[in-house]
Amino acid sequence: MAKQTQPADAIPDDIAAMSFEAAMAELEGIVQRLESGQVDLEESIAIYGRGALLRQHCEAKLKAASERVERIVADGSGAAIGTEPVDQPS
Repeated sequence: MAKQTQPADAIPDDIAAMSFEAAMAELEGIVQRLESGQVDLEESIAIYGRGALLRQHCEAKLKAASERVERIVADGSGAAIGTEPVDQPS
């Protein structure tokens, strides 16, 4: 039986389970390590790839949050009306 592979840009399970804040913190750490110049080439390539996946995950989280906010309609007094439940990704 052939082993199924994920697309190259698929988000790994460990990243998909991260909160936005945790993913950003790890991404910031990767950027600092790369900018320091103290990482060898092979490790730089590996952590750059992980950073790209973390960035993609953060962008998806922000987009989902933006869509949720757009579903909230405020009346003139600022009270939220017309909210819709949003399915949470599993």
